[in-house]
Amino acid sequence: VWFLIPATVWSPSYTPVAVFAWDSEHPSWIGAALSEAVLTAGSLALFSIFILILVYWADILKKYFHPASRRSIPMVTFLALVALLVGLELINIVCFLLKLYSTEGMILFNSILLAVVSMICVFEITLFSNRFRTVLKTLGAINQVSTDSQVKRIVWITVTGNLFFFTRAFLETILCVWLLLWWKDEHTVARVFTHAWWDTYVVIKFLSEVTILSLMLYILQSRFASAAAASAGRPAGYVSVPNAEPGKEGVSV
Repeated sequence: VWFLIPATVWSPSYTPVAVFAWDSEHPSWIGAALSEAVLTAGSLALFSIFILILVYWADILKKYFHPASRRSIPMVTFLALVALLVGLELINIVCFLLKLYSTEGMILFNSILLAVVSMICVFEITLFSNRFRTVLKTLGAINQVSTDSQVKRIVWITVTGNLFFFTRAFLETILCVWLLLWWKDEHTVARVFTHAWWDTYVVIKFLSEVTILSLMLYILQSRFASAAAASAGRPAGYVSVPNAEPGKEGVSV
């Protein structure tokens, strides 16, 4: 999306600038608002990966802990949650276009949204992970099979997900506090958007996103590698089944 939009549309300033919508003296307001919307959409798209995992975990756990209750369709639930997040972001854009606040308000709104979603994800991942491991261990004991690999995978997803969302929640919360404090004292947040502070925020943000994507790819690759190794150890093709009558050779089926 970033590369499909002409460079002349984007804001000429790397750091955010405080401008209102429809400001004829600052035509860069279009690029500033668009930049914030695209960056937030990218973060929410990454968040949606874990939201999808949590929705399916919740559906599976509901089957075991509440078997008599009515189960919803996981994908419908996921799409509803994504629609809610998109709707909130659209409200933010509309408020900006109505000149209720400047691009600074957009950034504050998005920071609060991402911080709240991150904290909810930390809570849900921890809760569902503990229940899921309990279910896996119980099923393993009943069926007398090892579920260690599944449990380890759940632990990996839990640790990586919680580290990512805790980092984002902490980062966005700090940004919100700074914005509010500077606005209270000076009625502007220009100092927050200096290159030093903004570079630190962007580096931590993007580094956490690259790290979580790399770890998720590693976890998925390890799962597929384990599945391929297990399949390679099975007889591929025909197996010998003995006849019912003794003394005769096995017949290949």
